[in-house]
Amino acid sequence: MATAAEPLPAELPLSGGRQGATVRVHPLLTATLTVPPAYLHREDGRLASWRALGLTLPSSQRERIPIPAFLVEHPGAGLMLIDTGFHPSVAVEGLGRLAGLIFKDLEMEPEQAVPGLMRELGFDPDDVRTVVMTHLHADHASGISQFPDATFVLSEAEWRAAASGGQKQGYLRHNFDHAFDYRLLDFDDAAADSFATFGRAFDLFADGSVRLLFTPGHTLGHLSVELRLTARELLVAGDAVFTTRSLAEGLLPYSTTDEHLARRSLREAQLYAERTPTAVIVPGHDMARWDELDAVFT
Repeated sequence: MATAAEPLPAELPLSGGRQGATVRVHPLLTATLTVPPAYLHREDGRLASWRALGLTLPSSQRERIPIPAFLVEHPGAGLMLIDTGFHPSVAVEGLGRLAGLIFKDLEMEPEQAVPGLMRELGFDPDDVRTVVMTHLHADHASGISQFPDATFVLSEAEWRAAASGGQKQGYLRHNFDHAFDYRLLDFDDAAADSFATFGRAFDLFADGSVRLLFTPGHTLGHLSVELRLTARELLVAGDAVFTTRSLAEGLLPYSTTDEHLARRSLREAQLYAERTPTAVIVPGHDMARWDELDAVFT
């Protein structure tokens, strides 16, 4: 299906790279909500889908999850975001009828959207130059419209999936179909390289500070982001790894577009964790893990 937006191929590296650069990372909590436990960790059996949807499950038996974004300070490229979390309108209007069947107990104030959180930290949202999208599901992409002057980087496969998908696939066209500067990465291109335990990757600034890792499965174009801190690494796994338990036990969530690809991406993340024991790994939706994170990683 055609889009109003006209994305272009990404031309890497983006400007601003500095040899040996390290970054500072601010985890941002834009909202929380609750889901059935079987949505986070897929169960087997005849009633598996019913338990994952949790239509009659009381709030006391549901699990609270974070809706995150990440602000990254790069010494040459300036401010960068990973995902955008919820738009402030979600705090007022809610999640909508279909999403509200599964995702409940939303806790969010309008000022909790990324721009408000940035201002609290002393940053100007207008200074965001680059936004890396792990994928375009609504809980990650709802806030895109707040950054009209940024360059958005995502995988070509993800754009195709979102442009041809709909709400049943987790995509809301009004979240992302804007006349913005979208730059698409082709992870099948010969320019893509491997990195650590991940089969396909791009070095965003050609300085090793921000690496985009192709981790499809949750969606067909999902990517994760590895960031170089001063003395260790931080992996924003996105929804390639839903929870710490997912990583430890190799568990997939209920919502998976391609199970084979999802298992492969999860295995790559598990191997990364084994071989990079000092790395901080942030799953996509683990409240207990989120509560353990530092306010800023340097």
